[in-house]
Amino acid sequence: MKAVVQRVTRASVTVGGEQISAIGRGICVLLGISLEDTQKDLEHMVRKILNLRVFEDESGKHWSKSVMDKQYEVLCISQFTLQCVLKGNKPDFHLAMPTEPAESFYNSFLDQLRKTYTPELIKDGKFGAYMQVQIQNDGPVTIELESPGPGAATSDPKQLSKLEKQQQRKEKTRAKGPSESSKERNAPRKEDRSASSGAEGDVSSEREP
Repeated sequence: MKAVVQRVTRASVTVGGEQISAIGRGICVLLGISLEDTQKDLEHMVRKILNLRVFEDESGKHWSKSVMDKQYEVLCISQFTLQCVLKGNKPDFHLAMPTEPAESFYNSFLDQLRKTYTPELIKDGKFGAYMQVQIQNDGPVTIELESPGPGAATSDPKQLSKLEKQQQRKEKTRAKGPSESSKERNAPRKEDRSASSGAEGDVSSEREP
């Protein structure tokens, strides 16, 4: 799941020449749902959006308060084009969740937002409609968010750094060649050589009747 969050002084949605939704100061969220999104992705995105600190506090300190802290409004708009993959110059949307399941998923997302925050402060557009969206970005401030998804472990910068260090150690070990201790372990022992040559030390003779 991907989201583009914009801090706004106002935003509105018009469908067929009629304004269907509008907010004052707050955030406008463009949300793109992918084929692989689950309830876990939904809950992660709700937490991030509502707790994203893009507002100043009472003393004017920036990046201190979230939309919930300030009790501002949220306007959500379904935006499947965020799941675009370019084929040359042509947008391809095969990674986006199909319409029917996406609508249900989007409604669940709105329900979770309203359950977590104040219901009347959550507004949205019209799913699947051709909309005109007016956004007066404040700043401008635009933040991109993405839910963890199946590749979360390898997308974590700390985990990537750890994997890179492990790989570097392996490469250094291979470059040095086998150590003396490994050479000793791999060298055939005298007992083994004598056993293979049929000498008196061959323990296999003890098993014969």
